[in-house]
Amino acid sequence: MTFKGWQKTSLIEYPGKVATVLFTGGCSFRCPFCHNPGLVLAPQDIPDLSAETVLSFLGDNRRLYQAAVVSGGEPTLSPDLPDFFQRVGRLRLLRGLATNGSRPEVLRALLAEKLVEYVAMDVKAPLDWEAYRIAAGLGREDGQVLERVRESIALLSRAEVQVEFRCTAVPGVHSAPDLLELAAQLRGARRLALQAFRPGPTLAPGLSSAGRYPEQILREVAVQIGGWFSSVEIRA
Repeated sequence: MTFKGWQKTSLIEYPGKVATVLFTGGCSFRCPFCHNPGLVLAPQDIPDLSAETVLSFLGDNRRLYQAAVVSGGEPTLSPDLPDFFQRVGRLRLLRGLATNGSRPEVLRALLAEKLVEYVAMDVKAPLDWEAYRIAAGLGREDGQVLERVRESIALLSRAEVQVEFRCTAVPGVHSAPDLLELAAQLRGARRLALQAFRPGPTLAPGLSSAGRYPEQILREVAVQIGGWFSSVEIRA
């Protein structure tokens, strides 16, 4: 397995643990507000980082880390992901996955084989095809994607591992009613994180200069939905 990026140390990508974070290239979505356009559009232009290099580093420094998280891009596109997680497990590290939920069959296999202890799923918009199509940058012919996303949500909602659902709120894309609708559709899940979009490089250049999403709106939404989840976190 090869990676296209590596954040050697993170204190936020695996809750409560010191983690290393790997980024895969390629993605099944084209979210206009994506902050990793190079990983999505031109992964071939980014040098490869081998799994062997990562595993050797972790083996030499295992006392410094508690977890390894694979993000993207979309990691479930890689057929070598299960093998990598198996090898991470042999180092007695926890394993985390950040996904868009577009491949529920991969999630199901990882959970069945006990290859992950934590999954964070980005939910792009309320579970309405037109809203999701726009937020995920999909074509009208991709209607089956929403059913796969729904399947992943259902699968993770009953999983016995740590699960967090995330939504990045973007100015002009997500209104307060949108966030409330999405939260209602995820109601009963354990953890929900509402993340404020921050200006910066984006897949759609026009969004690069969009303002930061108002934190006050997120806090007002969080108050209304607080009883629906075990934890609602604002990341602004």
